[in-house]
Amino acid sequence: MISLAGRDILHAWGKFVFTGVGLGLLIGVTLTMAGLYRGMVDDARVLLDSSGADLWVVQKDTLGPYAESSSVPDDLWRGIRTMPGVAQAANVTYLTTQVGKGSQDVRAMVVGISAGEPGAPGWPPQLVAGRQITRGHYEAVADLATGFRLGDVLRIRRNHYTVVGLTRRMVSSSGDPMVFIPLKDAQEAQFLKDNDAILMQRRRTEANPAFNRPAVPGLLEAVIASQAGNAYVNAVLVRIRPEATPQEVAEPIRRWKRLTVYDREQMEGILVGKLIATSAKQIGVFLVILACVSAAIVAFIIYTLTMDKIREIAVLKLIGTRNRTIAAMILQQSLVLGVIGFVVGKISVTFAAPLFPKYVLLVPIDSVLGFFAVLAICVLASVVAIRIALRVDPAQAIG
Repeated sequence: MISLAGRDILHAWGKFVFTGVGLGLLIGVTLTMAGLYRGMVDDARVLLDSSGADLWVVQKDTLGPYAESSSVPDDLWRGIRTMPGVAQAANVTYLTTQVGKGSQDVRAMVVGISAGEPGAPGWPPQLVAGRQITRGHYEAVADLATGFRLGDVLRIRRNHYTVVGLTRRMVSSSGDPMVFIPLKDAQEAQFLKDNDAILMQRRRTEANPAFNRPAVPGLLEAVIASQAGNAYVNAVLVRIRPEATPQEVAEPIRRWKRLTVYDREQMEGILVGKLIATSAKQIGVFLVILACVSAAIVAFIIYTLTMDKIREIAVLKLIGTRNRTIAAMILQQSLVLGVIGFVVGKISVTFAAPLFPKYVLLVPIDSVLGFFAVLAICVLASVVAIRIALRVDPAQAIG
């Protein structure tokens, strides 16, 4: 009955084509949602890879530096550097903010990297154009996704930076492109208060009687001086020696420095299991909704086509056609509709994915699973039409 199903499809080809296109767009959206989740997971892993760290030393009892705020003294790295098994230790700051260029701005993660050389923890691992930061102030390396070019002058808070290098696929866990600047500039951008805020804080401090007691000499000056800057960073990135293990290096730091230390597996668990967990649940709900809508569309069109040929089905029964053959014809039509929809959806998502503002990672296994899921949905959607067809009375052919 393949030819019979094919003849019926050709007879109603308009409905099949337009329904297939509509179903294909839904399938394309479904594949895109799956690609968005894959992209978020890949962004998290890229963030960890780009840091070049084996361990992240952060403020005690926090999930920093990516999922929560974390502040540790910027001289802490010296003590960590001398710990057994530590090969390199470097300060780093992370600040998600608007980076301006002229009258426009781009949301980006500003990364403050400590002085060193390319390959040090926190530094961008590779460039596609230009050079790395060589000066202590007012130079920047930007990701291509920001849209910046070599020589552009960026505005980050109160200061301006010249783009001297470009990198690719350096993003935060939320997909924001990275801009690397010197650590001192990043500390100023993140922690230093503006002049008006410092002046107002000094006035509040001077007006507080608690700081004017003779029994506390020098306390007022210390508090005022503390408003001028903040010698803190978000984390210390640690690279361990080849012969050491993350657990062997992390445990002494936790014990003696009273800090929280995460290894690669733990940090990935935080980013994937906590930071993007809500987004993953939302995507899962959308996938279920889209699957239900797709099933409803296929069921409706197959039901409509079946009702349009009730008399033809009755004739088939009258001449002795088996129910199994009639059910196979309807099932084949439903599967053909699903195949058309999947082809249209796959083509649409392939061309549309690069246009999305967030990274969409299309994994072949998702396409394979999606194809079989579409076929399963089409099989289930054809059940109603098959039940109606099998209940048709052959007498309707001559009625």
